[in-house]
Amino acid sequence: MNETAGKLVLAATPLGEIGDASRRLRDALATAEIVAAEDTRRTRSLAKALEVEITGRVVSFYDHVETARIPMLLDEIEAGRTVLLVTDAGMPSVSDPGYRMVAACVERGLPITCLPGPSAVTTALALSGLPMERFCFDGFAPRKGGQRREWLRTLAAEPRAVVFFEAPHRLADCLADAVAVLGADRRAAVCRELTKTYEEVVRGTLGELAEWAVEGARGEISVVLAGAEPVSADPADLVGRVEELVAAGDRLKDACAQVAAESGASRRELYDAVLAARNEGGPE
Repeated sequence: MNETAGKLVLAATPLGEIGDASRRLRDALATAEIVAAEDTRRTRSLAKALEVEITGRVVSFYDHVETARIPMLLDEIEAGRTVLLVTDAGMPSVSDPGYRMVAACVERGLPITCLPGPSAVTTALALSGLPMERFCFDGFAPRKGGQRREWLRTLAAEPRAVVFFEAPHRLADCLADAVAVLGADRRAAVCRELTKTYEEVVRGTLGELAEWAVEGARGEISVVLAGAEPVSADPADLVGRVEELVAAGDRLKDACAQVAAESGASRRELYDAVLAARNEGGPE
C-alpha cells in the first residue's frame, strides 16, 4: 500500500431524516479535499442542512460519468488527498455508484475506509417483521416483465429473506408477477419512504400486497420477501403449485420442471400427478 497516498472515504448519508447524519459524516464533508457526489446539488443541500461548509472541490460522480471520473480521483488520492464519496441516500456501492471506484483503489493499493450509517436494506429488514436471521440483497427488480418473472423464479426456493428495490410506478406489476410466480400466500413487506415524513410499511401476503399496490404507491420502495418454506416432495401435494404456474402462462412441462427443482420431487412423477388430477376433475 502506498503510505504517502491520501484515501478514499465511503460515507453513508441519511435516507431522509437529517438527524441520522453522523458526526463523522459532518467532519468528512467539512475537511475532504474532494467530495465526489452522485448529485452535487443534493450534497450541497445536505451540507447546508447540517450547517457544514464544504471547503473541498465538489465533483459529480453518477452512473454515466463514474468510469470517466475514476482515473482523476485515483490520481488525487495518490497525490495525498482525501476523496469523500457520497450518494443521494444510504451507502455508496449498494445499488449506487461506488463499486468501480473501490475496485480501482484496491487494484492500485490505495487506502479505503468507510463511515457507516443509514441503509435502506437493513432498515427494511428490521421493520418487515419477517424472519431475517439469514438474508440476501438482490438490487433492483428487472424492469421488463419477462425478465422479472424469470428472476422471481430464481427466488421460488430461496430459503433466506430477500430484499430488493423497486420503482413506485412498477411496483404493482412486480407484485402481480410475484403472485403468479411465487404464489399468493408468500409473505412480504413493502417499505416506502423510510425515515421520511410519510414512512409506510405494509405487511401481508403477496396477494394482499398486490391488491394494495393497485391503488398506487409513491416514493422510494424497498421490498422484503420472506424465505421460502420447505415444500413437500409428494407429487400429489404439488399439483396445485404447478397449476398456478400454468395459469400464469407457463407450459406444463416448464411448470413441472420449476416445481420439481423447488421441492426435490421427480419431474416425471409430478407431470403424471398433474395429468391424473386433471383426469379426475382436479384443477384446470
